[in-house]
Amino acid sequence: MVSSSPSKTCRNVVVLGATGSIGCSTLDVIRASNGEFFPFALSAHGRLDDLLKAAIEHQPRFIVASDDAAAEAFDWSTLPEGTTLLTGTAGLQKVASHPETDIVVSAIVGRAGLEGTFAAIEAGKRVALANKETLVVAGHLATKLAAESGAEILPVDSEHSAIFQALKAGREVDVKRVVLTASGGPFRNFTQKQLDEVTAAEALKHPTWKMGPKITVDSATMMNKTLELIEAKWLFDLSVDQLDVVVHPQSIVHSLVEFVDGSFVAQMSPPDMRMPIQLAMTYPERTECPARQLDLNQAISLSFEPPDYERFPALKLGKEVAQRGGTCGAVLNAANEVAVAQFLEGKIRFVDIYRVCRHVLDEHPFESNPELTRLLELDAWAREESNKWITCCLRQAKDQACSNT
Repeated sequence: MVSSSPSKTCRNVVVLGATGSIGCSTLDVIRASNGEFFPFALSAHGRLDDLLKAAIEHQPRFIVASDDAAAEAFDWSTLPEGTTLLTGTAGLQKVASHPETDIVVSAIVGRAGLEGTFAAIEAGKRVALANKETLVVAGHLATKLAAESGAEILPVDSEHSAIFQALKAGREVDVKRVVLTASGGPFRNFTQKQLDEVTAAEALKHPTWKMGPKITVDSATMMNKTLELIEAKWLFDLSVDQLDVVVHPQSIVHSLVEFVDGSFVAQMSPPDMRMPIQLAMTYPERTECPARQLDLNQAISLSFEPPDYERFPALKLGKEVAQRGGTCGAVLNAANEVAVAQFLEGKIRFVDIYRVCRHVLDEHPFESNPELTRLLELDAWAREESNKWITCCLRQAKDQACSNT
């Protein structure tokens, strides 16, 4: 899936999700590149003030405001003369597939990143993939399309970037398994009773990474590892038996590959997304990076422990969904997005996020080889079903409270 073609001077980069944490880190990499990369197009959904500031600083050829209504109501009077405003999904697809685009950094969170990423893959671009949902929802379609178009899909997630690098140490046939590391999130040592009482504010305090709210909550539930296991299956063409997770609180070892002789090869660096972003953009070359550096003159301790599947049941879904495939990834992702949003709004408890996902996964009409249109239909169904389940549970809780008074 990855070639070793030499780099060229000043490559045009499209940053889908330029105002999020990955997007901002990508712009840091571009600033530090000494003109090797040009931000050809930048997109945002809700943070249009930040998008306009980025446009004024970087003078891209295009900006895309993916929310049509918000774009129409926004004041674009200070947009640079040479920058063209596009809107909606069509705008995302246009810049992702533009003939002058060289690299697409897919950093839109959630299912919303699907269309722009697919447009880039179909157009044969290099895709620096941070939007794991593309492969969770439609891995079988995305990888097939990449093979047909010649697109390169390079991982930006720190775990998958680490696996990508560690796999270079041996032959594919000699890989026994890949082990994704998990920080364990802020509740690694919480009891079940404490987990029952977790607040959104507590869930947003990640001990090692600075991320957006949705991904931070996914880390707290460890649903992020479930999604990453599914993504790893498609990125590296692995069987479910070759996928595993270990808790590593320091977030220094980003993942490991075990070979058949018992050797483990790991990639280590501080928890800073600029390093995997830059590697996805420059590969096969490596250049100086603005990311933090690991200082081995300072004492550090590295620890590893098995994950607790009982306290963090979301982890159980990873291998199950990776094994079944088909429509499972699409409905799991949709249910999780709805549940996380409802938790952040204070409508459901932290422990209910898994319960919503479990219910929707069990109830959905499974299909083994769906087309993209069917996956999008089931995405919509799963969101509706999740909201119905939540509404029903809230009503039952209210009735129970009334009966106890």
